[in-house]
Amino acid sequence: MSNIPVKDVTPKKGSGATETYDLYAKREEIYVKYTTGLFKNLRNISSAIMLLMFYGFSWIQYDGKQAVLFDLPNRQFHVFNFTFWPQDFMLLSWLLIILAFTLFFVTVFAGRLWCGYACPQFVWTWLFIRIEQLTEGDRNARMKLDKAPWSANKVLRKLAKHLIWLAIGAVSAVAFVGYFSPVRELVPNILSFNLGPWELWWLAFFTVGTYGAAGWLREQVCIYMCPYARFQSVMFDQDTLIISYDEKRGENRGARKRHIDHKAEGLGDCIDCGHCVHVCPVGIDIRDGLQYECVACGACVDACDNIMEKMGYEKGLVRYTTEHELNGKKTHIFRPRLIGYFVAICAMFIAFSYVLFTRVPLEVDVIRERGQLYSTTNDGLIRNTYTLKLANKSQRDYQYEIRVEGLEDAIIKGDTLVNVAVGELLDHNLSIILDPRAMERANYEIDFIVTATDGSGVEAESESRFIGPAPKR
Repeated sequence: MSNIPVKDVTPKKGSGATETYDLYAKREEIYVKYTTGLFKNLRNISSAIMLLMFYGFSWIQYDGKQAVLFDLPNRQFHVFNFTFWPQDFMLLSWLLIILAFTLFFVTVFAGRLWCGYACPQFVWTWLFIRIEQLTEGDRNARMKLDKAPWSANKVLRKLAKHLIWLAIGAVSAVAFVGYFSPVRELVPNILSFNLGPWELWWLAFFTVGTYGAAGWLREQVCIYMCPYARFQSVMFDQDTLIISYDEKRGENRGARKRHIDHKAEGLGDCIDCGHCVHVCPVGIDIRDGLQYECVACGACVDACDNIMEKMGYEKGLVRYTTEHELNGKKTHIFRPRLIGYFVAICAMFIAFSYVLFTRVPLEVDVIRERGQLYSTTNDGLIRNTYTLKLANKSQRDYQYEIRVEGLEDAIIKGDTLVNVAVGELLDHNLSIILDPRAMERANYEIDFIVTATDGSGVEAESESRFIGPAPKR
């Protein structure tokens, strides 16, 4: 972890000396030691799921088309059998709010689980660290290699690491751009060097971004760039599950021989081996207490448990626990704030699901003719003119039938059968004519009903008004 060095000049009387602070510090290299254990296995599983989803979803085909495609030029987001338009932005906002509340719920319950097990930054960081371990060796070997003078062995190992990093960045870039440009067309275009400027730009940007963020910046992104690290501690309470060092059990620290009564010598269970620090991807010492840099990955728990097992001590010196448990108090899992988040998430998710699955892939908007309330035909009938805006938000062409309710004896002038192609926004004009003798008032509420003619049940309606002269009394 980078610290800010301070240059302290002690003022002397009459000397005018002042304290100066150097706000720049070179990043200190963190050499992460390989470890095994339960939480390592859980991270591997979660990372594999995240990577499989990211790399694989763009290749899935659904109904003859790419299942997940964000078609920005045509302003269409396709997610399996759903097509979302700019008019559906409220659904996206709603989804983001649900995800935010879910993050709050998880944080209140078990701290930064998102950071340690699902955050893309750390999923790729762990992948890059593993590549580093395979090409340059484990912690001590990498430290020795960096200190050694340049040689053929050092060049080959460093070159292999960076080439693999760049390859992963390039594959990640293709996967990312493949969600916005059909991936089954993108890959052949890359191989034939037939790319547009925007595709080329984003491929290069995401390749360099992945290589830089996961290969070079790593913990710097979490410590200095990610806002979640700054405000997540506000959501913690004394019943939140956090990774902690049991100070009462571990102190006093110190080396000792196995199979001796260390407690008789005034020592705690911590042998001060430093393994919990060496495996930490952000370079903190969990024994210093809870720190905002901690990403709750559980690497220190695995490392400490392995040492405790070798020493014949009970596991759990470093573990997931709560402040109340460390202080000998009862932990309250079900507490008002946690229950409140859960109820809110369930309510929003049920409402969101209902709106999503009952959503009609047809939007109808009716606009009355501007400039006049009504007109009169040569036969003395009252005419109102309307423009129907029909948006086909499905993934196939439809023919629709238009009818009007709320006005008896009305005559529709214009085509009542219209064809609307996939993704088309059609302006359709028609008029409604009514004998003024049938009007009991000057203003009527009417509904335009638009129904698919294929019997699929797709139907939408829009309200408007029919206006005529006030009836004579």
